[in-house]
Amino acid sequence: MGNGHTAPGVGHAAPGIVRDPTTIRGPDIPHVLPHEKVFPIQIGSKLFRLSGASISSDAPSYFSEYFKCQLVQAETRRANGEHDQGIKTLYIDRDPTIFSDISRHLQGYHIQPRDGSHFVKLFADAQFYQLPRLVSQLFEDNIYISIGGREFRVQKDLFTAPGDTPNYFTLGFAVMFSSTDAVFPGLDRAGLLRPPSIVPPAVPSRSGEVFAELIHMLKGYPLHIRNEAHRAELLRDCRYFLFKGLEQKLIPHAISHNFLRGKDEITVRLEDIRQPGLSITFDAPFQNLPSTPSMSGWVHYMRPFVDSTPRELVIEISGECTRLDVDAMRAEFSGDAKKKIARLVEVLASKINVPNARPMGLLMGSGAGSQPESPASGTLGEGSVKVALEG
Repeated sequence: MGNGHTAPGVGHAAPGIVRDPTTIRGPDIPHVLPHEKVFPIQIGSKLFRLSGASISSDAPSYFSEYFKCQLVQAETRRANGEHDQGIKTLYIDRDPTIFSDISRHLQGYHIQPRDGSHFVKLFADAQFYQLPRLVSQLFEDNIYISIGGREFRVQKDLFTAPGDTPNYFTLGFAVMFSSTDAVFPGLDRAGLLRPPSIVPPAVPSRSGEVFAELIHMLKGYPLHIRNEAHRAELLRDCRYFLFKGLEQKLIPHAISHNFLRGKDEITVRLEDIRQPGLSITFDAPFQNLPSTPSMSGWVHYMRPFVDSTPRELVIEISGECTRLDVDAMRAEFSGDAKKKIARLVEVLASKINVPNARPMGLLMGSGAGSQPESPASGTLGEGSVKVALEG
């Protein structure tokens, strides 16, 4: 950087992110510099000549402060009868191609990043030159990211549905591209000769095709799920990107009405049940006499972020993990299903303040059948669940 000047913004506070609507100016441009005067700026090997009106349109900035100093010095020289040396050219060793876009912004044109690489270059230089309106525009702009080698421009307002924010993008970009304390967090702004290199946002380990389908659904369009393998891909990436609301919409389920009981039911796979959606509704005798040792009730479930009304829960257990003893009317589980059932019963027990060590509905070990039917009739060791068949 020439003329003995240090980095842009030395001695000035970092602008941070500008969200004040007053920074989005109309046609009226403040008179920071004389509008009709032309100021020379050389970026790399290319010379730019910008009017005072253009520089004043996004001020205060490094450019406006530099040339204001030049004008003051020229006025002082004239007052002292010294020779007028004119306005010195500002030299900055940055990419002239990126500055061409920035100059168009200063001239009043709207600039749109082409991809993630272009976005981070514009953002870094806008921060470096301390251009508050451009920094604000880029921060509030779309999210530019490469997923599986495919470029995406994602609108931030897609993440307004319940459960879909905060997510991978809102959390990551908030840390990466905003700070009210420092333009480049962790670096000394006063001694910064050039902005640090910022790697364009990319997630090479995920599928661009699957992500495009998720975005399609976030926009409100239906998606044809070809098979369970396809659904598993969508769910896996939903969990990766923290789209919790969309995940619940994709989880296989069935809602029906039990005419015998006059109740709505929801069928969900055991592995898809989430604790926040569980509740218990007891039959009238227990509600009237909560101290009675025998109680019966129904587990209800509502999908988090999706359902507004709980329904009676029907659990679907797939795979060869259940053994039904018809004589004893007990179901015994193995593998992950056993752990999930035990955890489910613990959660339900906690909702009615039953100690987890003796959970409801699990009758374990020898002699359990002789115990009265109550929440405290078993342990979490090896055992089975009492079942009843309705015909």
